[in-house]
Amino acid sequence: MKPWIALACFVLSIRVAKAQEDTFVFTPQWTAQAQFTGYYVAEAKGFYQEAGVKVRIEHPSATQPAMSRLRKNECQATTLQLCQAMEIVDEGIPLINILQTSMNNAMVIVSARDKDPLTQKGARVGIWSVGFGQLAICMSLKDHLNYEWVRFAQNVNLFVVGALDATLAMSYNEYYQLVQAGIVMTDKNVYRFCDHGYNVQEDGIYMTRDYYEGHKDQARRFAQASKKGWEWAAEHPEEALDIVMQYVEKNHIATNRVMQRLMLKEVLRLQVDRESKKREFRLRPDMVRLASHLMVENKMLSREITYEELIDK
Repeated sequence: MKPWIALACFVLSIRVAKAQEDTFVFTPQWTAQAQFTGYYVAEAKGFYQEAGVKVRIEHPSATQPAMSRLRKNECQATTLQLCQAMEIVDEGIPLINILQTSMNNAMVIVSARDKDPLTQKGARVGIWSVGFGQLAICMSLKDHLNYEWVRFAQNVNLFVVGALDATLAMSYNEYYQLVQAGIVMTDKNVYRFCDHGYNVQEDGIYMTRDYYEGHKDQARRFAQASKKGWEWAAEHPEEALDIVMQYVEKNHIATNRVMQRLMLKEVLRLQVDRESKKREFRLRPDMVRLASHLMVENKMLSREITYEELIDK
């Protein structure tokens, strides 16, 4: 190989490596859906580019969840529910919340045959195999319900066919799957955690504290552009839905526009704080304390996780 060709190849390899290093890989906690609309909008509308951050959105797979990718440095940030993040911090992996999108808890228990879930001691209850059910476990222990937890991957089939007495569901996702399957929802057979002393925030953007300490400016610009994406989506829901469906189709997700419209409407509602009536985009110290207390009390954490541990000091 001629010297000048070798030099050109070397320079090119350095540029490729630098471009890969500069790319901010963001992994939502689940497959493509309206739960992550703000990030899709920020990418599609050029908000990340305007903020000077080169972002690539990569969804997790069934064999490699989002947090696994973060641990292996295959992404720089991911979305996590607050309770999940606290468990990970308790395991010895310091995390920092750079943007909080959820201000309210979305989890519900739907019971079969119009029965109150709180009267069904020892019931077989569906729970996600990838997590998300920490507060439900706390409630079962605290109220001595002794639920028998049955793991499911991503749909409500076990409940619909009668194999379960009740199932956990998110008000923006499985709840609507159940409605579409013909399950009648009433105040009697639907238990909303947010209305019974378990209103703990859910989705926020997290990254390892080590990465954050070395990339604060990048992290803040990514967070601000993401917030702008969510605000745009709230003002232009149908146009935002067009963008969501592009990601859904690109990732070959079996869903439909009706379902995604319902999801987006509910996700946006959950972003509005009950007290201030505003979309605040902040982690609330009182909700961190509540989640930490409940999880320590029920031996799901070995110690209290504080608000200060999860934010930039």
